[in-house]
Amino acid sequence: MPIFFDWTYILILIGLLISGWASANVNSTFNKYNKYGNSKQLTGTDVAKRILQRSGITDVSVERISGNLTDHYDPSHKVLRLSDATADSTSVAAIGVAAHECGHAVQDQKGYFFMTLRQRIVPVVNFGSKAALPILLLGLIFGYNEFLVNIGILLFSLTFVFQLVTLPVEFDASKRALEIIQADNMLNAQEFPMAKKTLRAAALTYVAAAVASLLSLLRIVILSGNRD
Repeated sequence: MPIFFDWTYILILIGLLISGWASANVNSTFNKYNKYGNSKQLTGTDVAKRILQRSGITDVSVERISGNLTDHYDPSHKVLRLSDATADSTSVAAIGVAAHECGHAVQDQKGYFFMTLRQRIVPVVNFGSKAALPILLLGLIFGYNEFLVNIGILLFSLTFVFQLVTLPVEFDASKRALEIIQADNMLNAQEFPMAKKTLRAAALTYVAAAVASLLSLLRIVILSGNRD
């Protein structure tokens, strides 16, 4: 075995493979159900506005942005942005995606705990992601300074914490979206399972991101414990 071989790269490789599979899965699932138009000919924008109105949300605007699956809800500006692949599309997949983003708007309106928590920790996580490695390296350079090393690991772990907090936010948004779609009869009995599968595939990307983040953290912990 080469003297400089670092076996911990296997953890990074596993994380990349899992994330790659999740990304390919959501794209293939979206493309599959993007071929099926809904019987009521509703577009993603129609559904978004309909859900917001039904939920009594009057302070959120709906905008179109470029890209494919770049849809997101911006709580700081109260804007729901739908991508080119979603905004004017009548596909079952687009309906599911648009409804999911509305689920975030509903969370914001109701003060959903995990969404509020995620918003509040963003500045800390951003700082931690930038400062973690420099502090960790300083700790290793100065004769394995345990205090600096532990601070570096703690800051690095904030990304994983953020991914964990994101999981209930995304799963809950999909749950709310599907409940509203079903209650308002936006999709029929054949179309609803397609939207559900689309959102399930999207949720798996967040699970994959959390696993990849955990593996990266594990690698840092292993490496920092090896003084050689």
